[in-house]
Amino acid sequence: MSRTKNQAIFAGISGNVLEWYDFAVYGYFAATIGSHFFPSDDPATSLIASFGAFAAGYLMRPLGSVFFGHIGDKYGRKPALTLSVILMAIPTFAIGLLPDYKTIGIAAPVLLVALRMLQGASVGGEYTTSVVFLAERATPERRGLMASWGAWGACFGVLMGSAVGALISNAFSAEAVHDWMWRLPFLAGILIGLIGLYIRRRVIETHKPEARTGFPIVEALRYHLKDLLRVSGLVLGYAVGFYTVFVYAATWLNQLVHVSKARALDINTLNMVALLLIIPVAAMLSDKVGRKPILIASMGGLAAFSYPLFWLMHHDSDLMIFLGQFGFAILIGLVVGVMPATLVEMAPPKLRVTIMSVGYNLTFGLFGGTAPMAAAYLVTTTHADYAPPIYLSGAALVSLLVVLTMKETAVVALKRQSGYGKAQAKS
Repeated sequence: MSRTKNQAIFAGISGNVLEWYDFAVYGYFAATIGSHFFPSDDPATSLIASFGAFAAGYLMRPLGSVFFGHIGDKYGRKPALTLSVILMAIPTFAIGLLPDYKTIGIAAPVLLVALRMLQGASVGGEYTTSVVFLAERATPERRGLMASWGAWGACFGVLMGSAVGALISNAFSAEAVHDWMWRLPFLAGILIGLIGLYIRRRVIETHKPEARTGFPIVEALRYHLKDLLRVSGLVLGYAVGFYTVFVYAATWLNQLVHVSKARALDINTLNMVALLLIIPVAAMLSDKVGRKPILIASMGGLAAFSYPLFWLMHHDSDLMIFLGQFGFAILIGLVVGVMPATLVEMAPPKLRVTIMSVGYNLTFGLFGGTAPMAAAYLVTTTHADYAPPIYLSGAALVSLLVVLTMKETAVVALKRQSGYGKAQAKS
């Protein structure tokens, strides 16, 4: 692999690592954060409120996607990627310093939600812009693999968050973790942000947009609404699946299966490693056989096997829990490996960042980030331990229906970015 390609990959994944590291750490320490910022006599209420703050960040993702899509399509990929990593690093560090409810009262949860919203806006442009950046630099026969590095970086960030969570949970007493050690992962996130900023400032912009007027989001809604909605439907199963299995599941195991937080995080970390290994394999396979067959198998698998896999996880046996989550790692790994290139190939070149960002983040904002909160709410209100996999199966079924109606995208040639407008949008 050439030095230029290595630099492109590092530039593409660095921001994803930070952003998903932060979101993973928040998810893993959600119960602790809830007790500090949303205190209640009922732990379940604090947890739901904490996941509500988590979801608030995701609800900002569609707005962030419009903003960063505008920058990426009108001014270039590099400015969008540079700004997004800055907008994530500062709030991450600030959360680690934020006083809790006992110290500053109602201002604590208000500030926490505000910081999550800033991070959510950043994520709205980070992942999708980085994937477009990587795919546009790839040769057609390697596009699936090249684009998948963006997803790999995001999952590596989740793995880092899981590993740091497991390390802290194992190395320190529960009291120390609850009191202040949970803050360290957020403070450490600034280092990742600085590295990402350094790398991205050095990257070469290869898709400098032409001078143009107007707003990409207006053109997208006017002429490509169908493409935008197809992107949203396609990623629904991915959004709900990833956050149910790799963010909420650790809390589910702790509270309902009575597995210690440390054990749950250890198992989660192992399966995140498996996921990282599966992603490039799935991407390379999609370059050979196409995107659609793999998406049919993976989304169909999530729809059919979510309940049985959660049943496996509902045992006080590390092996059973691992096997259940490993089944999810395979299915979600196939989705994650194939989805980046698929989404880029579905979007027209002149509005590629906007359509992909808005469509992707609309679903992740409404259904992905809210999945842990929805799962916790369903379990609390229905008293059914297996409510989350039923919700996940329904989401995967919707995505499967979208896959069945779409054409194979691996054969699509990525045209160079050009100006947009009414005539071009219709072409």
